[in-house]
Amino acid sequence: MSEHLPTAPAEPGDAPPAYPPPPPEPVPHSTAAAGGPVPADQRVVPLRHPWRWAATLAVLVVVAQVIHGLATNRFYQWDRFGYWFLRPAILHGLVITLQVTAWSAVFGLLGGIVLAAARLSRSPVLRAVSWVYVWLFRSVPLIVVLLFLYNFQALYATLSLGVPFGPGFVHFGETKLATETVVAVVGISLNEAAYAAEVVRAGVLSVDQGQHEAAAALGLPRGYEFTRIVFPQALRAIVPSYVNQLIGLIKSTSLVFYVSLLDLFGRVQTLGSTYPSDIVPLLLVATVWYLILTSVVSVAQFYVERYFSRGALRTVPPTPLQRLRAAVREARVRLAAQTAGVAR
Repeated sequence: MSEHLPTAPAEPGDAPPAYPPPPPEPVPHSTAAAGGPVPADQRVVPLRHPWRWAATLAVLVVVAQVIHGLATNRFYQWDRFGYWFLRPAILHGLVITLQVTAWSAVFGLLGGIVLAAARLSRSPVLRAVSWVYVWLFRSVPLIVVLLFLYNFQALYATLSLGVPFGPGFVHFGETKLATETVVAVVGISLNEAAYAAEVVRAGVLSVDQGQHEAAAALGLPRGYEFTRIVFPQALRAIVPSYVNQLIGLIKSTSLVFYVSLLDLFGRVQTLGSTYPSDIVPLLLVATVWYLILTSVVSVAQFYVERYFSRGALRTVPPTPLQRLRAAVREARVRLAAQTAGVAR
């Protein structure tokens, strides 16, 4: 317990004690909020970005010039573009493009899963064969693979099933079996499986090592561990990456024209040869349809990534519609605040 000591009375000749000056009285918040005067030393000056505005203006000028050129240049022939855009020949080629893309995506993903499982297995033979396959098909251009398969009958006129290195029991004619659609789907699937294998392998390796240790501690077989524990968790990294791979797959289908399959690009090339004056609007038709297809896949990719990010992020990213609603709501709040300030 502290004791209060009496202070000696000040003598008449002593100087008064020095005390620190009192702090300045703060400006009431209500005064600043109501639009009252704010001292100059307390004003917040926003940071200016002159180069950002200059770059924005330059980009807007370039975009305006591009749009003006597209709208005023007669060489694009937009009337012929509207004529060809929904013609049955174009739509038939579009259907073939979608069919080849769908089958190649399914078979490529299944082949990629098998190759990734072989690459991660304990068998040195499976690992070596899988590595050689991925190395080979990632090194050879897709057009070379398609042309090689298209001329495959020059090497093997017939295919057979039977005893290895022995007689065959069932024979297939390669000419009747390998149609243009089959050659296109097989060639693109073989090429796609090499890239899908690396996507799947990266997704499997992204699973925490503790999951493998927990499965081993429970005595689970490796096949059960892969199908029920590791692979479902790896899908969070596999699916978004493979959906992105589909965009490249859609554009790769344009190469099937070289194996006599008239897809969207093949129809445009054929019609361009028949109507040489319409080659530019026909190319624009193909460009717009490829933009539509890739845009649909990009939208699907966004929602797939958003779905699989639920377990990794605290809050999932907002959708474009939610962002638009938030922007409209914020604009309304700012407008109401400005209106209230003017009324005062």
